[in-house]
Amino acid sequence: MESIWSQGCQIRAREPLSGDLECEVAVVGAGMAGVLIAHALQEAGHQVVVLEANRTGSGQTGNTTAKVTAQHGLIYEKLIRTLGKDRARQYGQAHQAAIQAYRDLIRRERIDCGWQDCSAYVYGKDREQLQGEAEAAASLGLPAVFTRDLPPWLPAEGAVRFDHQGQFHPLQFLRAVSGQLTIYENTPVQIAEGDLLYTTRGKVRAEHIVFACHYPFVNVPGLYFARMHQTRSYVLALEHVPRLDGMFLGVGPDSISLRNHGDLLLLGGGGHRTGENPEGGRYDFLRQVAGAWFPGSREVAHWSAQDCMTPDGAAYIGPFAPSRPHWYVATGFQKWGMTASMVSALVLRDLIDGKESPYGDVFDPGRLEAGLLPGLAKEGGPAVKGIMKQVFQRPKLQADQLPAGHGGIVKLDGKKAGAYRDENGDLYPVATRCPHLGCQLAWNPDEKSWDCPCHGSRFDCRGELLSGPAQRGICHGKG
Repeated sequence: MESIWSQGCQIRAREPLSGDLECEVAVVGAGMAGVLIAHALQEAGHQVVVLEANRTGSGQTGNTTAKVTAQHGLIYEKLIRTLGKDRARQYGQAHQAAIQAYRDLIRRERIDCGWQDCSAYVYGKDREQLQGEAEAAASLGLPAVFTRDLPPWLPAEGAVRFDHQGQFHPLQFLRAVSGQLTIYENTPVQIAEGDLLYTTRGKVRAEHIVFACHYPFVNVPGLYFARMHQTRSYVLALEHVPRLDGMFLGVGPDSISLRNHGDLLLLGGGGHRTGENPEGGRYDFLRQVAGAWFPGSREVAHWSAQDCMTPDGAAYIGPFAPSRPHWYVATGFQKWGMTASMVSALVLRDLIDGKESPYGDVFDPGRLEAGLLPGLAKEGGPAVKGIMKQVFQRPKLQADQLPAGHGGIVKLDGKKAGAYRDENGDLYPVATRCPHLGCQLAWNPDEKSWDCPCHGSRFDCRGELLSGPAQRGICHGKG
């Protein structure tokens, strides 16, 4: 299930770290956020190294739909209500500045990444709601208008349109920008203490440390595991489809995302909280939509992505925790990682330069306004439920009853285990306990993976780690 971006773009391999080193800034993670942060700091005169557990761009950057926009669904009315107008304006201005920063960098470096200026739409059936959102966004100085000028097949009564947004090929862009950086691949950071990062390849001492690894693996301080959750969404790439004038996102639980890339249409949706997809069928849902909206279209690829979600809708970009004054974080991008990655570069460059960021308040990871506290309490519920399941839930199925092509929690040799039986009948047992904080894992039939409903760690059907915050796999008897 490779994305069209990964299929069509190779980024050169880098050597792993070969011993201890010292640097001014160490960035953990070589996805879009880590690379842009490192690039911005290097341009500002800092000496930067990037530590990547796998390969550059091998995480969520390669699975995005690559929309670069400040149009993030129906968010501006909510931000004005929960964070106030000044911070809502900061949020919008930051993402507008990020779009222009992409344009400037692409032009300056002559990067061939298929950048296109276009409009972004959020469409739906509640005209009054959409008009209210357009008015809220426009009151913040954003290029927002309500429109009914939409494709006739789109099930909508109107949309909020943002003009002068953008889309591109994310890995072609990443390949160009990362080529100028010092990156150590296959160098996972396992422990962070003070100014030291301990990797499997050696120690790195840095004056400043930036965690740009999608989901921070450090639990204390920061407590990010209690302040956000992860969601998954799914994408089809279709050919024999009409050309769209813009990027589109629907409102509601079954909302559909659309954008073109060359002759292909990317159709996305089917989102759910990670670890909460027991019945599967997410790709089938998208195929049904494709068949209804675009008869005669043909699927050429499909893939999925994962995103970190915060209670108030704004990312965490800034100081990691008060007790770690030289640590920084960029996470919680709310499904808008391409734009938020550039925002992270703008904000963290200023902070590490000793300047005040004009956008710092709205993204400050230390914000704990009263309106945010109910959301924080809500984040803890699934974690408690997941831990209780691991302790008390007993499997109903014996391992030898598991059908071919299926996975689930079973009883194996008298003990609880996770297991997947492949089409040949071979059984792959795994531990059911997530090694991050002990929640019970859940089988995802759409991707044949073990997913954590608490904090979003994922493992393949054999127990190998796919994504954190967990740092090791769940081979049977471990974790």
